[in-house]
Amino acid sequence: MKISAQDKFTVLADDRDDLEGFASYLEHIIPKKFENDHLIIDLLSFDKITLDELLNYLKISTYHRSSKLSFVIVNTAIDVDEVPMEMIVVPTLQEAEDIIEMEEIERDLGF
Repeated sequence: MKISAQDKFTVLADDRDDLEGFASYLEHIIPKKFENDHLIIDLLSFDKITLDELLNYLKISTYHRSSKLSFVIVNTAIDVDEVPMEMIVVPTLQEAEDIIEMEEIERDLGF
């Protein structure tokens, strides 16, 4: 896994070309090492993702977001209109950063 820590968030990316395995790994590692971080999951290297494959990330997304922390997936292959409302998928890293900033503002305002 590639890790890039920024001031306000951490970017996690797969380095083994294993979409399902990465989701499973994240379920184990996030509660232990990234439980207090806003997370961007960089899946840009996967240019063909089905909705079923993306749903492997639903459990960890729901878990992490329940702690009032951001969990944003970045990928251009999936149609964002097909993604369940419980998940946030955007096409660029910049948009992921923007989502985290907006969610921080919402949390500060009590939403």
